Amino acid sequence: MDLKAIQSALHERNLDAWLFYDHHHRDPIAYKVLGLPENLMVTRRWFYIVPREGEPMKLVHRIEAGHLDSVPGSKREYSSWRELWDNLQAMLVRLRTVAMQYSPNNLIPYIGLVDAGTVELIRSFGKEIVSSGDLVARFEAAWSEEQIASHFAARDAIDAIVPECFKEIGRRARKGGATEYQMQQWLAEAFKRENLITEDLPIVAVNANSGNPHYGPSAQGSAAIKPGDHVLLDIWAKKNTPNAVYYDITWTGVIGTPSEKQVEIFNIVSGARDAGVRKVVEAFAGKRRIAGWEVDQATREHITNAGYAQYFTHRTGHSIGVNVHGNGANMDNLETKDDREIIPNTCFSIEPGIYLPEFGVRSEVNVLTRNGAAEVTGKIQNELVLI
Repeated sequence: MDLKAIQSALHERNLDAWLFYDHHHRDPIAYKVLGLPENLMVTRRWFYIVPREGEPMKLVHRIEAGHLDSVPGSKREYSSWRELWDNLQAMLVRLRTVAMQYSPNNLIPYIGLVDAGTVELIRSFGKEIVSSGDLVARFEAAWSEEQIASHFAARDAIDAIVPECFKEIGRRARKGGATEYQMQQWLAEAFKRENLITEDLPIVAVNANSGNPHYGPSAQGSAAIKPGDHVLLDIWAKKNTPNAVYYDITWTGVIGTPSEKQVEIFNIVSGARDAGVRKVVEAFAGKRRIAGWEVDQATREHITNAGYAQYFTHRTGHSIGVNVHGNGANMDNLETKDDREIIPNTCFSIEPGIYLPEFGVRSEVNVLTRNGAAEVTGKIQNELVLI
């Protein structure tokens, strides 16, 4: 926990305090920001208040009185619900505006972790609750130099694996011996050789299956891959080192000669991707604040203008971190309106897609913001891979 940095961030945002609360590990963000042990047995509620100035304050149950001993601050204890209420109200008495893991109208469910009853309780004390979304991004999504290096290491490995995977798909398909599942397992073996790990195995999808954004091949029933097929690879992994972060990309290709429709859809999707990237690059170059929803709007307008709005069914991108879906701003004005700022030293995907009944195209790159600029961190696909 970096108390000085948290209090500085509260000053910048003119917030009186950041109020952390947990019960039964409902808020994993709190444990990461505060550096608390994640294996605590938490059967009772605890509260931790970091004020803009002065000493933090803890409120813990007497039978779990040591749960916050690893973080600084004065401590109060409670047993009864009335004692909890009275202590909490007293601790908040000089504070007016407090940030919590709360999202108005639950627009950003990654942040909306505090239950409605607790929100009601804090408001009953006359306090204004604001979202901690931008604070969480600052302390949960911003990468260290070591993490940035781990991202580039994963990039180097994956950007080399992808073309080899397409070659292997073509070789096996022309010999009649490839399925989506078999190629997924080929990728898993490649990950092991490169010391890469992943939360879930990559996606290998052909034809109609590539039109399902979260399709996953199984050992039984996955599609055979044949000459003429359209192939989508969605690959995400990180180095198997402490605190490493992910690299996450999607490429598409055709075994043989692509149809005019396949080329048309790829060109629209890659154009939308480039529009999203350009939006971020120009904002950072012009030192203009930009929120995640603005990037989604740029890509979505491109696809809408091409007449395929109904086939772009998900947000444009997500925050990337030690988990493939991180806690920074998402590129989203569809599923949510993510008004969180895209801040320096964060990384996210830009991955628009068009999903037709017969095939789908998604083109995904990662964008890193640092040193006052934004950059795509890996190779950019500019035409369908001819497998």
